[in-house]
Amino acid sequence: MANDFCDVCGRDGYRNPAVTVDAVVLRQGPNGGEVLLIKRGPFPLEWEGKWAFPGGFVDYGENPEIAVIRELNEETGAVGENPVSLAILGEPGRDPRKHCIGLFYIVDVDPDYEPVAGDDAIDAAWVNIDSISSDDIAGDHIEIIELLDDMLNE
Repeated sequence: MANDFCDVCGRDGYRNPAVTVDAVVLRQGPNGGEVLLIKRGPFPLEWEGKWAFPGGFVDYGENPEIAVIRELNEETGAVGENPVSLAILGEPGRDPRKHCIGLFYIVDVDPDYEPVAGDDAIDAAWVNIDSISSDDIAGDHIEIIELLDDMLNE
């Protein structure tokens, strides 16, 4: 079965999920393992004021490894490097905006860097992993926190 293409934009008729990336940045803090998180602004409303990993949508034609470094910098000011794939989350209802497949990368950042909120983040901070609960964090990012907690306590 042939699929129609738009003569203007070249898109096909498939409804595909969007791809997002999230930077998982770790350091050893004075009270144990810490992760770099951003506090979300008012969009989407369900996640307003909740902590999340710095991230966002992969632009068309962009490599996800480049996108995760870009998003990390846009939301925290941090300069990241060496992204390594950690996890993929893709439950269709995981994002209230649309079906998104999230690629999570461990990214290296100077552990002494003090984050500055930018883009759509209203805060950015190093947060002790043990202090994070599912009530504090946006969407399914708690699954990554639990994965990190398991990894750090092995």
